Amino acid sequence: MVGPKVFNLENAESLSFKKQYIVFFALMLLVMMVYLVRLWYLQVINGPYYRYQSENNRIRSEDIVAPRGIIFDRNGVAIVENRPAYDLMIVREDVKDLRGTIEEVARLCRCDPADLFAVIDANKSTPKFDPIRLVPDIDRDCLARVEAELVRLPGVEVEIEPKRQYNWDGTAAHLIGYLSQITENELKSGKYPGYYSGEDIGKMGIEAAFEKYLHGVRGRRHVEVDAVGRRVKLLEEQPPVGGHDLWLTIDIDVQRTAETLLQGKVGAIVAVDPNNGEVLAFASSPSFNQEKFIKGISRHDWLQMAKDPTHPMLNRVCGAAYPPGSTYKPLVALAALQCGAITPSTTFSCPGFMMFAGRAYHCWRKGGHGTISVERALMQSCDVFFYHTGLALGVDRMATYVKMFGLGQKTGIGLPGENPGLIPSSAWKRRVTGHPWQKGETISISIGQGYDLVTPLQMADAYSAIANGGKLWTPYVVKRVEGMASGEVKRAGPRLVRTIPIDPRWFAVVQKALAEVVSDPRGTAHSLYDPAMPLAGKTGTAQVIGLGRSNGKNDKDDAWFVAWAPASDPKICVASIIEHGGHGGSAAGPLVKQVMAAYLKSRPAPAKP
Repeated sequence: MVGPKVFNLENAESLSFKKQYIVFFALMLLVMMVYLVRLWYLQVINGPYYRYQSENNRIRSEDIVAPRGIIFDRNGVAIVENRPAYDLMIVREDVKDLRGTIEEVARLCRCDPADLFAVIDANKSTPKFDPIRLVPDIDRDCLARVEAELVRLPGVEVEIEPKRQYNWDGTAAHLIGYLSQITENELKSGKYPGYYSGEDIGKMGIEAAFEKYLHGVRGRRHVEVDAVGRRVKLLEEQPPVGGHDLWLTIDIDVQRTAETLLQGKVGAIVAVDPNNGEVLAFASSPSFNQEKFIKGISRHDWLQMAKDPTHPMLNRVCGAAYPPGSTYKPLVALAALQCGAITPSTTFSCPGFMMFAGRAYHCWRKGGHGTISVERALMQSCDVFFYHTGLALGVDRMATYVKMFGLGQKTGIGLPGENPGLIPSSAWKRRVTGHPWQKGETISISIGQGYDLVTPLQMADAYSAIANGGKLWTPYVVKRVEGMASGEVKRAGPRLVRTIPIDPRWFAVVQKALAEVVSDPRGTAHSLYDPAMPLAGKTGTAQVIGLGRSNGKNDKDDAWFVAWAPASDPKICVASIIEHGGHGGSAAGPLVKQVMAAYLKSRPAPAKP
């Protein structure tokens, strides 16, 4: 039988357990109340704030543009560098009112809204979370106005990137080229892997030909941004790798001399080293401003350039082909001497014309040159002598030898848009026109008229081969490429195309005659004679079909002069053409002489023995 004490003990334990249970329940209830209050605070009181943060703070991946390689001249003078530029970017995903934002940006930057909408339309295929370059390279005034209004422009941001700077804007523009934004078709072509919309690429000259070296590798950063696209925190960054630097063969002082001489004229001057093919100057006139393309050329400016009758975008050094006129005669003479069609003692009579098939083919000198040999015919540029020589040689043998000097084909300089020119043959005419070759056409091409077409670069290369005794070099414009890593250098050396199979005796005959063109009082370029700087070269006057003559003068003809100096020890060979310049000796010759003087004076004097 259980006693009263035991019963009382059980009751006491039961009461104690109930108290503990109540305390535990109260504590649990308190904790739950705290959580509920906190949850209410977060969701009700601070709910909009945290919803805003969760929806608008995100991680964004951004590209870091790599600085392009610097371009130096042969002496280490920087021709093209980079500068910091401010670009106005837009992320469409962050923009609430796209039309209103575009119109406000146009107002702040003082530009046409239609141009900005065109940028948006051109980037329709770009993901909305990727930034688009809306206004490139804004000025400081625009930057200040935009910075003050950025809070009201969600999705608009300012990005700093390296931008091309042409230290002498327009100098060597056709050689160096320019940059412009990559097009959608170029992106889809597969030629530019890893490039993105809005990126600048080379569109002409060296900038285009050496794009893969100059471009560099862009970097990447991951940042946290807020609702208006402002960076909150940098999470990770991979720095860009700059492009390779290029060292050119041109001398910037000689280049600027050539371009100064061409001011107000339409034509070209190109200078090469006849001993290795290095291009020393590469000037085409008129030129154009490269900076206009960097900042985004307007439609008005582009149409104005396109309609300009002087075609400033045309690269006249190697992209335009002209009849060579009398500068062609030394090549015809070498071909005829080698084939035995003439000898140094062969003479022809020049009464001022030659009759052939009932037609009179005139010499430039109405009274004629009398009985004349090849040496004096070159010195005085007798047309009749070369009419006879061309007929004796024939079109096909003429074409075979002339092509050995690099005419009628690209030189291999590697610049885009090079014109191969044209050296005709009987097979060429039958293939193109379906008609046989006529001997009267041989008479025309033997003095550089008719179908003959050459570029100034080809003529400088061909005359270099005459000057050095038969070595045809590939002209080149980049001496070396330097990478970012120490010791990463690629050098470009001379490349010999061929040694022309012509007897050295015949080269000596023609070299002597071309020296007399300047030194002999009867020579067509004797006005350029200077015993301190003896030249050897040839004048040329090429008729322009369809332009006719003005007042009986040759002021509608193209003027040529191609020469090397010094005559007995060639260091530089220069070709110049002045469109509608008239006579080569007076229009083109003085320009060639001054370019030669600028280069030879800049060269260090030889060491004394």
